[in-house]
Amino acid sequence: MKTDIKKIYHARGELPVPGDKSISPRAVMLGSLAGGTTEIKGFLKGADCLSTIDCFRSMGIDIDVNGDNVTVHGKGLYGLSEPKKTLYTGNSGTTTRLLCGILAGQNFNSDITGDASICKRPMKRVTEPLSLMGAKITGDYCPLHICGTKLHGVDYKMKVASAQVKTALILAGLYADGKTVIHEIEKSRDHTELMLGAMGADISVDGLDISVRAGRELLPQKIEVPGDISSAACWMVLGAIMPNSEITIKNVGINPTRTGIIDVFKFMHANMRIENVRSAAGEPVADITVSSSSLNGVEIGGDIIPRLIDEIPIIAAAAVFAQGETIIKDARELKVKETNRIRAVVDEFSKCGVDITETDDGMIIRGGKPINGADFKTYGDHRMAMSLTILSQLADGSSTLDDSACVDVSYPTFFEHFYKLGE
Repeated sequence: MKTDIKKIYHARGELPVPGDKSISPRAVMLGSLAGGTTEIKGFLKGADCLSTIDCFRSMGIDIDVNGDNVTVHGKGLYGLSEPKKTLYTGNSGTTTRLLCGILAGQNFNSDITGDASICKRPMKRVTEPLSLMGAKITGDYCPLHICGTKLHGVDYKMKVASAQVKTALILAGLYADGKTVIHEIEKSRDHTELMLGAMGADISVDGLDISVRAGRELLPQKIEVPGDISSAACWMVLGAIMPNSEITIKNVGINPTRTGIIDVFKFMHANMRIENVRSAAGEPVADITVSSSSLNGVEIGGDIIPRLIDEIPIIAAAAVFAQGETIIKDARELKVKETNRIRAVVDEFSKCGVDITETDDGMIIRGGKPINGADFKTYGDHRMAMSLTILSQLADGSSTLDDSACVDVSYPTFFEHFYKLGE
C-alpha cells in the first residue's frame, strides 16, 4: 500500500539511533555460546535481530527481552540443542550466514530458511569456504540443510571483502581441530573479533590476518551496543542537505571499520563535528553533529567501500544535492544485498529526474540539479526506504513509498524520529 511521504522544511534537534544492527545479533549469538549470563544493553529490536533471538531460543537458549535490554543465558560452545523446526531468519543475511558457521560444527543436524529476499541471496560464498573445513551444507540458496560434523582448521584467503563470510569462518574455527587462519583482501567490520577477544577466545588479529583456535570456553559479558552508524547516516545526510538545519546524533558507534561515511562527508566538505568520543564495551562511540552544508561531488572507491557498503544508498542521496559529479565504484557487493542496490538506486533516483548512470560496479551521479517527486519502489529494502524518504524532501512535488514498513528491519522508529526533527 502506498504511503505519502510528508515533507519537513528544516531538521533540528538531538536524538539517539537504535542499536547497531551488526553488533546486536552477534551479541546474542556469542552470548548463547558463552558459559553463563550475558547482559546486552541497547539491543536493536528490529526484525532481523529478533529473528536471531528466535533461532537461538529454538536451540534451547533462554533469552529474556525487556525493552532494549536483553539477557542471554548461555550454555557454552556445546550447549545448543537440535532445533525441532526449521530455523527462520526472516530478512537477516547476517543471521543466516553466521549460523552456518556455528551449526556446521555441532553434533546435530539443522535447517535454515528465510523470507523471499533471503531465499534469493547467494549462500555459496559462505558454504563453499566452510566446506573446505569439512562442513556439510546442502544448498546454494536457502533453504539450507546442515549436517553437523567435526571440522578442521584451514588457511583461507577471502575472495570478497565480506564481514559475514569472515565471521562465519571465525565461528566455525571455534569448533575446528587445529588453527584457522583467514586472510582478508580488505578490512571489513571487526565486531566479532573484538567481542570474541573480550570473551576470552583464542583469537588474534595481525593486520588483514585473523587466527582462531578452538579449546577455550567463552566468558559471559556485559555488552553495551552503540547506536548504528548506518542509521545515523540518514540524519547526517538530512542535516547536510536541508536548509536551516542542525542535527546531533548521540552515542553513535565509530568503529574504524565502519566510519567510511564520516570520511566521505569530510571529502564532501560537510559541516560536521565529532564530539564526546569515548569507549563502550570495547567499541568507540561519539556524538555526531551535522548542519546545513554546501556539498561537493567526490569519487568513492577502493578500500573505503567495505567501511560504508550499507550507507551507499544514502550517500547517493547526498550526492544528488552536491555540486559536481560523484563516482561510486568497486561496490559490486551491493548487488547481493536485500536487493541489487546499484540497480535499485539508479532506477528509483531516475524516476524523479536525478542525472544518474549505472556502472558495472557502482554509479555516477551528476548533482546540483532540481528533482521532482515520484512514486518510489522500496523493493522491501529498509535502506532504500530511508534513503528515498530523505531524497524526496528537496524534490518539487509529492512522493510516495510502496512499503514504508520495511524500515522495521533496522529502524522501527525511523518515521517518528524523522517528523520529530521537523517540528
